[in-house]
Amino acid sequence: MNDNLPVKGQKSFEELKKTNKHNAEYWSARDLQPLLGYVKWRRFEDAIKRAIISCQQSGNKPDYHFAGAGKMIILGKGGEREVTDYQLSRFACYLIAQNGDPRKEEIANAQKYFAIQTRRQEISDILAADMERLELRKQTSEEFRALSGAARNAGVQSKMFGIFHDAGYKGLYGDRGVEDVKKLKKIDKRENLMDRMNTTELAANQFRMTQAREKLQKERIKNQEQAIRTHKKVGQEVRDAIKRIGGTLPENIPPAEHIKQVKKRIQSVRPRLQLDEQNAKGLIGGSGTKKEENNNE
Repeated sequence: MNDNLPVKGQKSFEELKKTNKHNAEYWSARDLQPLLGYVKWRRFEDAIKRAIISCQQSGNKPDYHFAGAGKMIILGKGGEREVTDYQLSRFACYLIAQNGDPRKEEIANAQKYFAIQTRRQEISDILAADMERLELRKQTSEEFRALSGAARNAGVQSKMFGIFHDAGYKGLYGDRGVEDVKKLKKIDKRENLMDRMNTTELAANQFRMTQAREKLQKERIKNQEQAIRTHKKVGQEVRDAIKRIGGTLPENIPPAEHIKQVKKRIQSVRPRLQLDEQNAKGLIGGSGTKKEENNNE
């Protein structure tokens, strides 16, 4: 018997959210299945069962987060059939992502989403900002590599990569290259400049690199000098945009704490699965009485 649901389009995780009779948010496992990259219900249900075990081992009540349910699906010629489904709390969805197949891109993305969302609830605002900065630093590194590849395709020789990347900095930082910016900000010349950027400065540079890469590809540039000029021009345009909106120019942003210290601080905080009272109730929301709690013990 084929117990799979066809994938018809794809909504975001938050768009799939529903509300039950307790006015608590929940997600249908059947709706969540294609979003997490599972074609076969059997394999997805295995991940759910592992998540239920994790929920119990973490000291939380599975009945509050995983509720068995049925879902009607449309068969051929207009027929219908009821299949197994689960109503899942947000915490249950988090546990499923953690117990899913990490080789699936969808599971990897879900784990990253929940890691940021859950950790933000568990740690202080300062560490939440650290998480955001660390993630942006990783994305900027990836964009730097992507831009280098685009530059190579545009005819930039390996020995000219330093000049090419410096051109983008000069456009964004008012004709200051990497070393000039380090000197201005009193950053050790041995340090990577991006490791000392805060989130605002990282975002500006990521945008500069993204736009430069797309422009090189879109205009099919195949000339080294033209590629270098293009990168500087894009940097200048990003700088002009910052001026127009009244933002702080990047050279005037003080150097941030080294990203290694940020990473160390995040790693020193142990993740907690202990939920606050509201979230611990999961699918019964805030409507559960003391009597109901005692009956479930």
